Amino acid sequence: MEKPIDKAKMLKNKYIPTTDFYSQIIDSLQDYSIFTLDKDLIINSWSSGSTSIFGYETDEVIGKSFDIIFTEEDLKSGIPQNEINTALKEGRATDNRWHIAKDNSLFYAYGLVFPLIGSENEMLGYVKILRNLTDRKHSEDAIKKYVKDLEELNTHKESVLAILSHDLRSPLTGIIATTKYLKENFHKMESETIQEMLNLLHKSSIEELEMLDYLVEWARIKYASDAFLPTNNQLTEYINKVFGMLNETASINTVTLHNEITENTTVFADTKMLISIIQNIVSNAISHSEKGGTITISAVTKVDKIIIKIEDTGKGMTNEIIQKLFTPQINQLSESRQKDKGAGIGLLLVKGFLEKNNGEIWVESVIGKGSSFYFTLPIKKPMQLDELDDVVF
Repeated sequence: MEKPIDKAKMLKNKYIPTTDFYSQIIDSLQDYSIFTLDKDLIINSWSSGSTSIFGYETDEVIGKSFDIIFTEEDLKSGIPQNEINTALKEGRATDNRWHIAKDNSLFYAYGLVFPLIGSENEMLGYVKILRNLTDRKHSEDAIKKYVKDLEELNTHKESVLAILSHDLRSPLTGIIATTKYLKENFHKMESETIQEMLNLLHKSSIEELEMLDYLVEWARIKYASDAFLPTNNQLTEYINKVFGMLNETASINTVTLHNEITENTTVFADTKMLISIIQNIVSNAISHSEKGGTITISAVTKVDKIIIKIEDTGKGMTNEIIQKLFTPQINQLSESRQKDKGAGIGLLLVKGFLEKNNGEIWVESVIGKGSSFYFTLPIKKPMQLDELDDVVF
């Protein structure tokens, strides 16, 4: 016969977790920040995981506002209150965003906040849980960048092959046909005709070489990253070098070159690319300027970058041309080549060099009044993803 169950004894031996038990569990979760807020969004508890992730000791953060963990940008956008409003409305709020630690370093975290309700259904405050996902974020960003680079590389490869088959092959066909005609008819041709054809061959050969030079430089952006060596450079030094190289061309066209950038203005960029950027834009400006025109280079500082402006008093461009300026199709490159000796590829080169140097380019223009090319370059070395590892807990 079975013995009767002693329910009183079972209840006596049953373990009931205490508050300290739950506190120990929470403190053991070092990969998570878990803390609570009162109804006024003031921090009133702080786990050891929170100290590991944020850097604040408990006595440093108790009594502080919830705002302390958010970036200045998120505070201006009202993110903390938005989280609370969502939690009250839906029972919880989740997000993935950058947060700020005690030493002002940033880390990327998954966050969850939900209302803390008492035993009598009274509102006590809120619970906030965060998990540091900075390493995962960096890995995802690196993968996205890698995929984007592969896509761009493939696009540029197709563009180069198309230009080689169209913009280089077609003129070579003409050169070969001309030389063949000369070879077969030289003895019966007049000297003036021979001279005209030789001049044409010489001109076409020079233009073909210029186009090839553009392609080599363009390919170097994508295929020869080991040649990329950015340093701190005095901007005026390189503007003066370009002006020196183009001064004769400007004089022939009676175009005046002005440099209004102050001494000691520095940019962080690859030296060869910097010269190529300035030279291409100024050269294009000269070719599009009217007789007696003016080209002016100026610059302004904006936070951590320099905005350089190259303004001409030339013919100007329509919005349609501007929209296609940095992504020309093959037929447009051919037209640019005929008119401006490779200007289309030159601007692709400029865009590629600027992107490589963490810069960008845009244009403003008025028909009959001229164009202004704007481009940016960093003042100092930008923080790269691999450098951010130093500020991750």
